[in-house]
Amino acid sequence: MANEGTINGSEVESNQNLTRHLVGDGGKEETDAVNGSESVEPEPSGHRKEIMKALEAVERDSSAIAESFSSLFNSLRFSLSQATSSTVDHMSCFSDAAGRLQECVLDASTKGNRYINSCLRLNEEMKGMDALATQLKILRRHVDALDTAVDRLVRFP
Repeated sequence: MANEGTINGSEVESNQNLTRHLVGDGGKEETDAVNGSESVEPEPSGHRKEIMKALEAVERDSSAIAESFSSLFNSLRFSLSQATSSTVDHMSCFSDAAGRLQECVLDASTKGNRYINSCLRLNEEMKGMDALATQLKILRRHVDALDTAVDRLVRFP
């Protein structure tokens, strides 16, 4: 193995200068300094079969766990997709409604400001109307007086 691992309680470590392996049936670790080539004593076949069985069991369990996680993640991805898509749809709808409302409010505000400005202009013009109305009343009195004078002159008895 290239990385550290634990198999049946014994530690296996790969190192270029140092090799550890089990010796015999006592389980004693022996360390050999190696310069480029490994000197490994053959292990008993019974012990090798146990290790292979353990590795196969670990491999099966790992595969089952991987499939379980894969199924779980697919299920979570699908659930998240459904929840997110409905949330995105709602947020999109809300955003559209808010945008349209904002446009309508802006339009109404613009029209309201125009109306207020028109009223203010009319009010200013009406202030000048008082003086004009007074002048018209005076003019009307003069016209009436002139009309009365003309009538007296034209009706000569």
